[in-house]
Amino acid sequence: MGGTGRALLNLSLTSSSTSSFRFSFSLLPSRLPFSTKPLLPHPPRVLLGFRPLCSATTTTTATEESLIQPIKHSILLERLRLRHLKESAKPTLEPKQLTQKFKAEVNDDGVKKSKKKAVASSFEELGLSEEVMGALGEMGIEVPTEIQSIGIPAVIEGKSVVLGSHTGSGKTLAYMLPIVQLLRQEEEFHGMHMKPRRPRAVVLCPTRELCEQVFRVAKSISHHARFRSTMVSGGGRLRPQEDSLGGPIDMIVGTPGRVLQHIEEGNVVYGDIRYLVLDEADTMFDRGFGPDIRKFLAPLKNRASKPGDEGFQTVLVTATMTKAVQKLVDEEFQGIQHLRTSTLHKKIASARHDFIKLSGSENKLEALLQVLEPSLAKGNRVMVFCNTLNSSRAVDHFLSENQFSTVNYHGEVPAEQRVENLAKFKSDEGDCPTLVCTDLAARGLDLDVDHVVMFDFPKNSIDYLHRTGRTARMGAKGKVTSLVSKKDLLLAARIEEAMMKNESLEALSVDGVKRDIARSRITEQKDKREKLVKVSNSRGKTKASTGKSSSVRRKTDPKKSSGAKSGKVPAKSKPTIAIKVSKRVSTSTGKKRGDSRSSSVSTSKLNVVGFRGRSSSSSKNANVRAG
Repeated sequence: MGGTGRALLNLSLTSSSTSSFRFSFSLLPSRLPFSTKPLLPHPPRVLLGFRPLCSATTTTTATEESLIQPIKHSILLERLRLRHLKESAKPTLEPKQLTQKFKAEVNDDGVKKSKKKAVASSFEELGLSEEVMGALGEMGIEVPTEIQSIGIPAVIEGKSVVLGSHTGSGKTLAYMLPIVQLLRQEEEFHGMHMKPRRPRAVVLCPTRELCEQVFRVAKSISHHARFRSTMVSGGGRLRPQEDSLGGPIDMIVGTPGRVLQHIEEGNVVYGDIRYLVLDEADTMFDRGFGPDIRKFLAPLKNRASKPGDEGFQTVLVTATMTKAVQKLVDEEFQGIQHLRTSTLHKKIASARHDFIKLSGSENKLEALLQVLEPSLAKGNRVMVFCNTLNSSRAVDHFLSENQFSTVNYHGEVPAEQRVENLAKFKSDEGDCPTLVCTDLAARGLDLDVDHVVMFDFPKNSIDYLHRTGRTARMGAKGKVTSLVSKKDLLLAARIEEAMMKNESLEALSVDGVKRDIARSRITEQKDKREKLVKVSNSRGKTKASTGKSSSVRRKTDPKKSSGAKSGKVPAKSKPTIAIKVSKRVSTSTGKKRGDSRSSSVSTSKLNVVGFRGRSSSSSKNANVRAG
């Protein structure tokens, strides 16, 4: 071992008539660290029963394996290193890049609608902090919805946006999570802390029930991301609210009227407000909250106009957005960006919609019983919607007489009683599984409802969408049944047709449908009159040309012109043309006064007949009588 020796490396490839080769290589004497014992002879080759087309046998010694193994190992390490470099070269996505990742398409109105592929696979991709992620883990929420995927990065980036998505899609978390994260970042980087009566975020809701829901979400998040919130809404006592505002506060959740009242009494100061949220913004601007909202915004806008002020960020949340409300929002908030999901103004995919058409002879209350009995037998919670207070009272009285346990929810029920009724309806004991209500319960309530019944069909598609949004929330299954009377058939047919085609239900109403039908009939009548005018004019031209040709013949041929019968032909043709035009054409081509009067009468008759939808034969008879 360690002495001078001679090593022989013999690689043999046998060569003969069987296409084999022989190759030999020898090493010169050198100092080698291994033994110089002679190599063992090659073991005999074992045939496995088949003859290859080209056979090659290689004998490898232990020395060869020791030389080849390090090379293979180094190649594997190099491959692993290159793979690691490629993976580490991928950049981490910042909030700005996330907004580019979740692309949106812009329609003709300048409103952005997100595509379905914009849904993120996890909340980590949206740039949320560990504190906020801990709150989501406690709630058991893992995958963000479409509105959360496009809304959270935009709010974190500091944009003023309108978040539009169908009911039950998680809009509250879409603005609450990023605002809480921004509040925490201000504390860390700018040293801003809680102060008495000086909130940094204000969330305004139209109803007390919606305030309670938003406040519960804020409380659940504050267990991990520490901040302090309080609720000030109408219907509650002022003194406890004043006490809560007197301590250090970060966020206020309340109704516009009560928040303004606390501002006037000095319990709330504007100075530190940086984030403003209007939940159910379409209700705010469409149901009489506009003056209160503008009164609340005036000091904020005045403060933002001063030099050196950072201004405030606005987030509007809505489940429906008509063009009229969108115009008001754009005028009030200059440069606000609209973010809409692909499901806005469309039916909820997980809900089943049934339309029961009543001919008029059926009793509507008896039909309601037939709908409710099988649903309640399964243990479902049911909401029955009515259009008016009187209708709601009548339905509640009828169901109570038929041994159905019900609770009421409408404008004349006191606020505290409404809260108690909702608690009974939500109770797992199932004491009152039926809620009889008006459209006051159609917006903002997060209820676990299995079946929605519309005893009175709504007057427009927006109310229909809000009512149906009480069921099938967050991907759950639900059912919607509508009792359609004769007067509601037109709107119900349009809504049903639009849902079958998966079209938008925006701006469909009873009056609008009637106007569309009337316009279509008027245009049909107008087209028919234009065709009749063209036909009558063409006939008149042909007869006039024949009359001219006959007069020319009379001048050239004096023998034929002397006949009395030939001269009567053009005289008869003129009145016949005038009579036909007065019967069918709206503007007279005759020269006599009687013809013009008959044409004006026929025009008014055609318009009335066309609007009322009578047959064309009756219109012709009316024209003949007028003529």
